[in-house]
Amino acid sequence: MNDIQAAVTRAEVCAAACSDAWRDSGEVLAHAVGTVPTIGARLARLTHNPDLVLTDGTCFLMAEPPPLGGAADAGGVIEGWVPFRAVFDILSCGRRHSMMGASQIDRYGNQNISAIGDWRKPDRQLIGVRGAPGNTANHRTDYWVPRHSRRVFVESVDVVSGVGNDRAAAAGPALRFHHLGVVITDLAVLDYDGAGRLRVRSIHPGVTPEQVSEATGFDIDVSSASTTRRPDERELELIRTVIDPSGLRDREVRG
Repeated sequence: MNDIQAAVTRAEVCAAACSDAWRDSGEVLAHAVGTVPTIGARLARLTHNPDLVLTDGTCFLMAEPPPLGGAADAGGVIEGWVPFRAVFDILSCGRRHSMMGASQIDRYGNQNISAIGDWRKPDRQLIGVRGAPGNTANHRTDYWVPRHSRRVFVESVDVVSGVGNDRAAAAGPALRFHHLGVVITDLAVLDYDGAGRLRVRSIHPGVTPEQVSEATGFDIDVSSASTTRRPDERELELIRTVIDPSGLRDREVRG
């Protein structure tokens, strides 16, 4: 390992893991929620998936995206226009790949971003189910969790926003396009076993299996976990000088 890779931050490992999630997506619209997933989508476009379609987060398709956190009027190169109503057509035909957040997620990938507590009188109101049901019914959906904890990884979510593997199986043909991919956190990369349950695919450098297990509110299989790869030198150069020269990634993921 050279000096550059020895200095890789946890946020940069997470960004590369997010990039890998779009590796085999082909020409689809990338929907990335959060700073690190956005970096990951742009990194994928600049490296292994040049067909990935990026937006400015509002209504423009971007050949070169604007600075992080900015819309097209902040810079970048516009290559197309997609009004909000057209996003539903893209979503319904499966030509989209989403990486959303999760306030709660259970062992089968049921996701909650709506409310904490009894939904009739919640202790905390969140953002609502938003597009989670449609995303999980029509195209691949991944999740990004910047703080892996028992508050997020729970036995049972309070409200089902994104549909998990158990409910999708029970629904039958109605959810035949349901596809949960990975859950990327600041500790590890998780995917699903043959029964649709979360397991640990890889653990980030510097993190132990015990830390992942202790931060998860249900039993989770860590037995076959590898070590999450570090980004290579080209990826680090792109992250540090092209995509996120201001270091916004380190605000979302602690070192």
